[in-house]
Amino acid sequence: RARRPRGIAAPGGPLPPAGRPDGGIPPAIACPCLLLIAAARPAARMRITVGHTPDADDAFMFYGMLEKKIPSRGFAVEHEVADIEELNARAAAGGAPDVTAASVHACSRMEGYTILRSGGSFGLGYGPILTAARPMPIEEALRGTVAVPGELTSAFLLLRLMAGPFRHEAMEFSGIPAAVRDGRAGAGLVIHESQLSYAEEGNAKIADVGRWWDEATGGLPVPLGVNAMRSSLGADAVREFDAHLRDSIRYGLDNREEAVEYAMRYARGKARPLIDRFVGMYVNDATVDMGERGERAIRALFDMAAERGLIGGFRPEIAPP
Repeated sequence: RARRPRGIAAPGGPLPPAGRPDGGIPPAIACPCLLLIAAARPAARMRITVGHTPDADDAFMFYGMLEKKIPSRGFAVEHEVADIEELNARAAAGGAPDVTAASVHACSRMEGYTILRSGGSFGLGYGPILTAARPMPIEEALRGTVAVPGELTSAFLLLRLMAGPFRHEAMEFSGIPAAVRDGRAGAGLVIHESQLSYAEEGNAKIADVGRWWDEATGGLPVPLGVNAMRSSLGADAVREFDAHLRDSIRYGLDNREEAVEYAMRYARGKARPLIDRFVGMYVNDATVDMGERGERAIRALFDMAAERGLIGGFRPEIAPP
């Protein structure tokens, strides 16, 4: 009579030994399907929180990523939108998202973060504009109180480097043009799309801080904003997310019309041609990768500010090429 294989119970017979469902036969042999199930199980994605500003250039950069137009590179992204000075303060206190938009100035206080090579906002011979209700010499404009978009913004630091100390009041950037026009501030330092619309808002240009930087540094790009990532997530994650953001920026540049349309949700009532122009100013080659000149610009800003006693000695890491 044929013998039944060892460990396989006869109908109605005893079960195999407890804890050994195959009675001693290796699981891979007893049930090859287990290997197939394990192989088919998708790899866990890394959850990353991202904070960007309610500005058209930031929205343009993240369009491909947030609308899932590009491969995820293994990241599950959850994003929030907040004013740049709020993100600056949270990052300086260690409470910002895993990846956050940040002013370059604020990075001098952001221990534990690495500046990404992609996603930077660099002016190319232009930058924040000092405005007043009427044309006047800069010395006159600085006699009163200057409305600024935050004490951790790069715009504020650049104006201090250019003009020295001045009285100031920090306020949300979108309220600065009206404060100047209505006489609640003697002058206002405007950023974002107000660099293009200050005349429509009833004010006059007094000085282009970006042009001053361009001349003072021999043509280095104006280091205004970056994206930074928690260093504790590991060098591999930083490198891979940097590439993910670069993919997103390139997707926007290659599909400009749809990316600008997405960015219009943060237009703050401005017309599409102005937003398109603004995006073109601050999503450029240095946004895809800051390159060696972008690194030099950031380090130059820190060095100049430290020499004047405007920042401390901490220097954040910049992700390697």
